Amino acid sequence: MLEEFKYHIDYQLPFLRNGKLLIAISGGIDSVVLAHLCHRLDFDFALAHCNFNLRGEESNADEDFVLELAEQLDVEVFIENFDTQAYANKNKRSIQMAARELRYNWFAELAAQLHFDYVLTAHHADDNLETFLINFTRGTGLNGLTGIPILNDNIARPLLSFSNANIIAYAKDNGITWREDSSNSSRKYLRNKLRHEVVPILKTINPQLLDSFQNTLENLNDTADIVEESLNAVAKRAIVTIDNTGVSYKVSEFKKVNNPKAYLFGMFHDFGFTQWQDIVDLLDAQSGKYVLSNTHRLIKHRDYLILTDKPLETPKRIQILNTDKTVETPLGNLFFSVVSSINETSKHIIYVDKATLSFPLEFRVWQEGDRFQPLGMTGKKKVSKYLKDEKLSLPEKEQTFLLMSNNTVVWVAGKRADHRFKVTEATKEILQIELK
Repeated sequence: MLEEFKYHIDYQLPFLRNGKLLIAISGGIDSVVLAHLCHRLDFDFALAHCNFNLRGEESNADEDFVLELAEQLDVEVFIENFDTQAYANKNKRSIQMAARELRYNWFAELAAQLHFDYVLTAHHADDNLETFLINFTRGTGLNGLTGIPILNDNIARPLLSFSNANIIAYAKDNGITWREDSSNSSRKYLRNKLRHEVVPILKTINPQLLDSFQNTLENLNDTADIVEESLNAVAKRAIVTIDNTGVSYKVSEFKKVNNPKAYLFGMFHDFGFTQWQDIVDLLDAQSGKYVLSNTHRLIKHRDYLILTDKPLETPKRIQILNTDKTVETPLGNLFFSVVSSINETSKHIIYVDKATLSFPLEFRVWQEGDRFQPLGMTGKKKVSKYLKDEKLSLPEKEQTFLLMSNNTVVWVAGKRADHRFKVTEATKEILQIELK
């Protein structure tokens, strides 16, 4: 296996030879064999072990084993203890998902702080098959069937082409010891059920299952490349703007293709959406209709779909004192300065008669029922009607703030000033207000 591993590195991951590497090590056979192989090839690496404190003394024994292994290989080792159960409860995660998040977040911190080029994990061919089956049983698109990537950003998986049987044989042939995780034999988790009950039957049906599976993955990845190329072509035509309110797509471009649902899925599945028929229906929906995922929102606005982050809670009201010169707001910084004359005017700069203001001022999101007198007009207008007339999208409306004086609108920030506070010939003190 050593020669095969060496050839695999040279062919698939040659950059690892000159990199500073961090090996994620549990003490189990896979990661221990990976550490020994890297040691045999004289790689520059350190070990990183997570103690999730889920198995009592067994977890502590794993930690001790890793410390001894680091001494044996004469490499540096990092140990981190986690209260995984508390993290899972706080963040409403399964234990497996909590451990995964804690593990990879810590690896990322170590890599950034200590300048490791790559983090190596010991996923192998059997893991890849199990992941494929998990995604298949839960329902997935093409991306969920293309397997674990050998390289994902700075996460590399050098054992991905080797089977569990290869790894066991190498460990036994070379007298390598490892720790057995008792939870691996439990049928509590789906992965273990597949590993112990389903995969053995599949291997009985086809003894060359992993080889056949690898061929299937290659074919699926080739197909995924074609799909990606087609999606990119549609995205290039469909995307109109990308700004702080979101990404806007032309509805017409999705209607031109033979299967809009497939393209909508390919374009938006990474944002957590699951109600695909509802998303298809957005193409013909009225403006303002939207579909939510846990993290994002897809909104119909006139002839466009707008992808935004899921809106956060409405920001608190901000009070502005007479002595304030700069105030930080969700839209940027407000600057207040007394000037001798009106110079530059724009949507982001207004001039008001300071004597007409009642401090403290207030900066808040607009609300239904708010009215103002647009500069240059004699009558009042609902802010909601003004925003509609301006043809603003839902995200733009949600990011509209008002500068208020004694419950009266001074400025629809960045859009329109109120006539009642304008500078006149009788004005003695001109206040310039700028939003940057």
